[in-house]
Amino acid sequence: MVKKIRLPEDAPLFGSLKAGDRVLLSGVVYTARDAAHKRMAALLAENRPLPFALEGAAIYYAGPTPARAGAVCGSFGPTTSGRMDAFAPALYDRGLSATIGKGNRSAAVVEAIRRSRACLLYTSDAADDLTRV
Repeated sequence: MVKKIRLPEDAPLFGSLKAGDRVLLSGVVYTARDAAHKRMAALLAENRPLPFALEGAAIYYAGPTPARAGAVCGSFGPTTSGRMDAFAPALYDRGLSATIGKGNRSAAVVEAIRRSRACLLYTSDAADDLTRV
């Protein structure tokens, strides 16, 4: 069974998911890699607003491919989540509901996910490498 979650309104449903649940995610999903996370951490340290509200938000850790002629951007695929581990707990603690990527997460991130009743999502092609948390 696939659980449907539309962001941001259905974000509270992340707290009820179990490892291995399949999710069909729709709505607004932000894309941010390590440089963006570093900038968000600096904004938080300066007590300045972030470029988007974290409450109920999901971030897709994605890497782009070159754009075809006439296209704004190329395809995006999941990138290694661990590069964001230094920044992720602070974002989860401020309301981030989910991250989407590939690879294992640090113990600090796993604890932040549990503490905030958030979720770590893997794309279907990355799920084969999943270490259950």
